[in-house]
Amino acid sequence: MTSTRSNGAWRNSIFGIFFLCGFAFATWVARLPAVRVQLDLSTSDVGILLFSLAIGSIGGLAFAPGILTRLGIRRGISWGLLSLGAVLGVLGLVTELLGSTVGAMTVLVIYGFVFSATDVMMNVDGAAVERALGKTVLPLMHAFFSFGTIIGAVMGAAAASYQIDVLWNFTIVGVLIMVLGIYFARNVSGLEPPATEGMEPDLPADSWWKRFSGIFHDGHLMLIGLMVAGLAFAEGTANDWLTIASVDDHGFSEANGALVFGAFVAAMTIGRIFGGPLIDRMGHKRVLVAMGLLGLAGIALFILAQAPWAVFAGAVLWGLGGSLGFPVGMSVAAAHPTDGPRRVGIVAVFGYSSMLVGPPVLGFLGEHFGVLRAFILVAAVLLLTLLITPKATGGQTKRSLPERID
Repeated sequence: MTSTRSNGAWRNSIFGIFFLCGFAFATWVARLPAVRVQLDLSTSDVGILLFSLAIGSIGGLAFAPGILTRLGIRRGISWGLLSLGAVLGVLGLVTELLGSTVGAMTVLVIYGFVFSATDVMMNVDGAAVERALGKTVLPLMHAFFSFGTIIGAVMGAAAASYQIDVLWNFTIVGVLIMVLGIYFARNVSGLEPPATEGMEPDLPADSWWKRFSGIFHDGHLMLIGLMVAGLAFAEGTANDWLTIASVDDHGFSEANGALVFGAFVAAMTIGRIFGGPLIDRMGHKRVLVAMGLLGLAGIALFILAQAPWAVFAGAVLWGLGGSLGFPVGMSVAAAHPTDGPRRVGIVAVFGYSSMLVGPPVLGFLGEHFGVLRAFILVAAVLLLTLLITPKATGGQTKRSLPERID
């Protein structure tokens, strides 16, 4: 059994890793308008570019359990963060110096693979930390992801404002991720390897897929997955299209568009900071439904906004509405006494698949109807998600916590 001190170091290392992944992601998103100009892309072309990211990411989701089993959490996350930083630098190179759309698509496939595999592993270990500490901390871990996106968005806005090349922006951030990644990965999993708890490393590779298919016989887990998929769809489309919609449809500059995205992720961060204690007091169902209603209001306001303040207000409400879906889904899935890691991995597949496939779909719709009108689909998906949320969360009024480790 790990000590309190070990649990603290383990938790803090996961906080740092979530931060770095958010930092890397927001750096790419904040400079997406510059990448579009550099590669001379249409709205539909941007959708294709994002689809390349989605293809790689889904591959990472598929292979994450095998990577986890063969390398373990510590080595898997270490290699993931090193690769993530290196690939981000290469993305800047092919965009700025080569101006190659095909090259950017190829690199984004690799980037997506590394990012999603690392993200699944850190969520699996984060769920294990939550069980060890005996309280809801996954929303706070995701808040650190949002901290990273805030810093990435602000730095991206500053880089755009000072006309710093994408190459230099991506390379500097990539080096920071590699260096800090090595530092944070030291204490991953504490003194025990909880990410492999309940898993059989010696099973053949296809055994995980056999176990994954069991979701079709587990109605509750399926509902959790669909709930997370719907909420992740709302989050993912905002991540990739909020900046462009602010620039193209609301007439913002590139720098101010990045600040709208910054307002969105700042709101997500606030929701995740206070979400854990709120859930422990009020329960998953009430909190998620209330947040989802705020998100619906935010999407509607962003679509209809005429004044700049209303655009920012819509982004803030949208961010609050999407702040808890993914981490709470992970927390509910991880509550199983013996099968937590597998269930977390399955819910992650639902969430990340939706988060990554959604933006390309919005790109194709945006090409024909405009991005703001395409956001109506996001509102519809969020409304359907709210209808299944009470059953997905099991109707709990308070979270059942394991025994705290002192």
